[in-house]
Amino acid sequence: MPRARVVLVHGLRTSATMWRRQLAALARHDVDATAVDLPGHGTRMDEAFTLDAAMEVIDAALAAAADGPRVPRLLVGLSLGGYLAIEYAATHRGRLDGLVAASCGTRPRGAGLAGYRRLAAAIGRLPDRGRALNDLMVQAFLSEEGVDDVLAGGVALDVMAPALEAVGSLDPEAALRRIDLPVWFVNGRFDHFRFEERRMLRAAHEGRLVVVPGATHLVSLARPDDFTAVVLGVAAELEARAARDRRRQPVAPPG
Repeated sequence: MPRARVVLVHGLRTSATMWRRQLAALARHDVDATAVDLPGHGTRMDEAFTLDAAMEVIDAALAAAADGPRVPRLLVGLSLGGYLAIEYAATHRGRLDGLVAASCGTRPRGAGLAGYRRLAAAIGRLPDRGRALNDLMVQAFLSEEGVDDVLAGGVALDVMAPALEAVGSLDPEAALRRIDLPVWFVNGRFDHFRFEERRMLRAAHEGRLVVVPGATHLVSLARPDDFTAVVLGVAAELEARAARDRRRQPVAPPG
């Protein structure tokens, strides 16, 4: 029986392949992990990205993870996946035991979001729709193995506008207030998305903040072993909580 079941949700324009090293490491530690492709990404590149469709993908993966013996269920999301994971946890009560929200330490609103959307529109007008720029940035900040993991599932060149529009409709701070699960916020030390991490932490009823030294925005790719260690630690804590809860349950009298 696995120690825990984990569903991993990738970032914008990447795919499930960005989690290859986490999937291998978690399997070695008896954690049943699966990584999804969001609509408009990876194997779902031809599907339109909408918030509802993204929630359905996550829900289906967690429903599959619920099969078999009852073990803790953990949802892990990075960047776009982190915002979606927060929204899922707030709107699908009872489906999870814990949440890791990585690289989503600022609210997607205001001038920052508007500027990001203008940049995305400009990139989309390039002759290659931004593919060369995307590959250049990935190669500048990641190891060769990390680059391979990011690019293996393809690059979702046409999803930025609908994904940013969907994220802009979310209020992760309000969503965190509705979540009654432990939430771990995991950010790279040099992540440009972490400047409101303390605000997000305060919004969570039971929040923890982990800052990974030397890591940038793509923390799971920049420091894969450190990120995996965080997820394993979370899984171990959820496993211990589940064991305590079982011990507290009343024992039915014989006969």
